[in-house]
Amino acid sequence: MESLAIQIKIAGVEDAQLIVDLSRKTFYETFARYNTEENMRIFQEEQMPRDKQLAEVGAPGRWFLLAYAGDEAVGYASMREAAELPKGLQGTRAIEIVQLYSDQKMIGKGVGAALMQACLDLAGQMAMDWVWLGVWEHNHRAIAFYRKWGFEHFGEHVFLVGLDAQTDWWMKKKLDR
Repeated sequence: MESLAIQIKIAGVEDAQLIVDLSRKTFYETFARYNTEENMRIFQEEQMPRDKQLAEVGAPGRWFLLAYAGDEAVGYASMREAAELPKGLQGTRAIEIVQLYSDQKMIGKGVGAALMQACLDLAGQMAMDWVWLGVWEHNHRAIAFYRKWGFEHFGEHVFLVGLDAQTDWWMKKKLDR
């Protein structure tokens, strides 16, 4: 697929509604076919309601990045400094990529790569040693993408989508500094 010129912007509070809308749309597009309608509803209305998401944008220790193709927002990523790091990263300087999503119509066009590079650059500017993330064990396309970027599997945890306990892999990447 062809790559487009993708611009990345660090989002501010003024972008919160756009981020929430993109988040809800891309999560639904990515995972609705693997989950029941009820579990998707519970996740979006109870586990990740709009007001909670809006409050995260601009919160201390949180960063949001928006990807644009021209004037259209086509993806986003978020990062956070975790209060407690998972086993395998404790005692290090590490930051989590919480979300990295592209609009479905833009997959394969460089959005994910531009967002990942921006996340790694930001982590490097913060003098982090590691970047880590969680990814659903059955999201093979995403796992392959992360492996291509040098991430390796180092653990697992349970991620609830509604009432469905799913297994996420933890993956980490050592930053060159």
